[in-house]
Amino acid sequence: MEFEFFQITVLLILGYIAGIINTLAGGGSNLTLPALMILGLPADVANATNRVGVFLQAIWGAKAFHGHGELPLTDIKGIFIPLTVGGIIGALAASYAPVTYLKPILLTTMISLSLIILIRPSIVMPEPGTIPNRVSQTPSSWMMLFLSGLYGSFVQAGVGFVLIIALAGTLRYDLIKSNALKLVCTLGFTSIALFVFILRDQVAWIPGLILASTMMLGAHHGVKLAIKAKAETLKWFLFIMTLCGSAAAFYF
Repeated sequence: MEFEFFQITVLLILGYIAGIINTLAGGGSNLTLPALMILGLPADVANATNRVGVFLQAIWGAKAFHGHGELPLTDIKGIFIPLTVGGIIGALAASYAPVTYLKPILLTTMISLSLIILIRPSIVMPEPGTIPNRVSQTPSSWMMLFLSGLYGSFVQAGVGFVLIIALAGTLRYDLIKSNALKLVCTLGFTSIALFVFILRDQVAWIPGLILASTMMLGAHHGVKLAIKAKAETLKWFLFIMTLCGSAAAFYF
């Protein structure tokens, strides 16, 4: 497939915006997935191709958060076990099934998160000084992480919101550390999904790498914004992104 200058420019711009959104909240794939499909990629190929940028962006963003001392790794093994189990199941399902099957789940999750932020913000914004839980202490976090891996490998779009519920809501990490861990989690299940998609020859590498180039740049700037932003600012950005993500998921 040949891409014209305008199409490449659109992918570069959307990739940058998505990189920032994915780092600060989630839902950047609600921009990039429809764009890839509008450019002519079938839904399954667009879903697979989008993972190239997500994978590289997650590496770049996690490394940047770690450099700022905001990436807690004490319970990473406990986090990765349910995430990986869900990721394997979701990746295999995504390779064979239409992504539209999980749209109602995505919509319900994002609308619920929007309401939680408005009505009970303490659920996703623990008090300063709160000691995070371990996965072994909170069965609900195991289930949420499993569902995050399942959903993230299946379709990706909006998984950041599910991860924030798991990391901030059940494990009680603050929003900055939740966003940092979210990128590590994303790297985990995206690696599984991308491996499956590559084996099945479903990745369109040229648009994937075009997107990835600016998604990494967006992640780099997103980390800087996250470190400097106040918790209240991050909360409202997350709220706005959940509403936008809900609208995008409903429309597409």
